[in-house]
Amino acid sequence: MAKKPLGTKARTGEKCPESGVWKVVGNPSTTAPISEGDTIPPYSGNAVTWELIQYA
Repeated sequence: MAKKPLGTKARTGEKCPESGVWKVVGNPSTTAPISEGDTIPPYSGNAVTWELIQYA
């Protein structure tokens, strides 16, 4: 199965489409390793959009 492209976005509560390092879009930002199939987490208690920046 083909990898999702870097830059793929997912929102809090969705299933992660690709294992790798994800970065919060906007400020403040952070990065986190998230595995494919896991639920995309909130950041600082808020629903946010995450962007895939590096493959696992």
